[in-house]
Amino acid sequence: MMTHRVTLIPGDGIGPEVSAAALRVIEAAGVKIEWERFDVGNRAQELLGTSLPDDVVESIKRNGVALKGPVTTEIGKGFTSVNVRLRKALDLYANLRPVRKLPGVESPFGDVDLVVVRENTEDLYAGIEHEVVPGVIESLKIITEKGSTRIADFAFSYAQTSGRKKVTAIHKANIMKRSDGLFLECFRRVAAGYPDIEHNEMIVDTACMKLVMNPCQFDVLVMENLYGDIISDLAAGLVGGLGVVPGANLGENAAIFEAVHGTAPDIAGKNLANPTAILLSAVMMLRHIGEDPVASRIEAALDKVLAGREKTTPDLGGKASTTEFTDAVIAALEKP
Repeated sequence: MMTHRVTLIPGDGIGPEVSAAALRVIEAAGVKIEWERFDVGNRAQELLGTSLPDDVVESIKRNGVALKGPVTTEIGKGFTSVNVRLRKALDLYANLRPVRKLPGVESPFGDVDLVVVRENTEDLYAGIEHEVVPGVIESLKIITEKGSTRIADFAFSYAQTSGRKKVTAIHKANIMKRSDGLFLECFRRVAAGYPDIEHNEMIVDTACMKLVMNPCQFDVLVMENLYGDIISDLAAGLVGGLGVVPGANLGENAAIFEAVHGTAPDIAGKNLANPTAILLSAVMMLRHIGEDPVASRIEAALDKVLAGREKTTPDLGGKASTTEFTDAVIAALEKP
């Protein structure tokens, strides 16, 4: 049996608890992984004087894959987002967020099954801003032909390999005619190379309205960084929130699979956290490293526990602890 080496970033708050749950399930499913564990964020800042030690980036470069829990990003102060810095350092240009209705999780919609593809390295998140004069701050929106082309190609390639039928470009080119206009030009050029995949375009505010009215009309959505940050969370809300959706940041040479919810410091250490998001992220990771059968077994076991509703955590209306929920998923694993 092959042994994989994976970088592990447990994260802050509830991160270590949900990460530990994911590791238990992966081990029980029979995958052999050697974990290289690192702290980032608040704990690393306190211990090492930096929120993102160089060793972390080097480990991910060496291993090519990482599993990550949530990390604190303070608002308006503190260190620069570790998430953003990792994406830039490793050129993780594509953020992939599958959003599907899970059994047993309450939602006002039916069979939602869509995928948000977010450009991850430029746009306003390039972080180029300065004070023009006192009281006036200018932020630069960076959109490049290279960045727009490769994220569009990623979206169409993903649609093709995963059996998806349509890709929708989300934009605001009616107002930002040069920047979002370039994004659309690149999208159209890439679309021409995938004649079997339907494609269309939608202004971002219209897309948000249509998502909350009838999300089942969407398949794969591709967009710039800021729109993707907002729409991916909006889409998660359609199926129960950030606690039940996975996420991945992908580049040519590395990939980070992560829980995209917050650190929930109010319940940290209380054995109450829901590990569904990081379990689903781990499922994506396992498929990425070629462990498809195991990934499918874990996903099926998770669906079974959620559908039963007897061993779900408080955020899902149950009374189970993190440990009890994890035990139930392990018990539901089918034999290979």
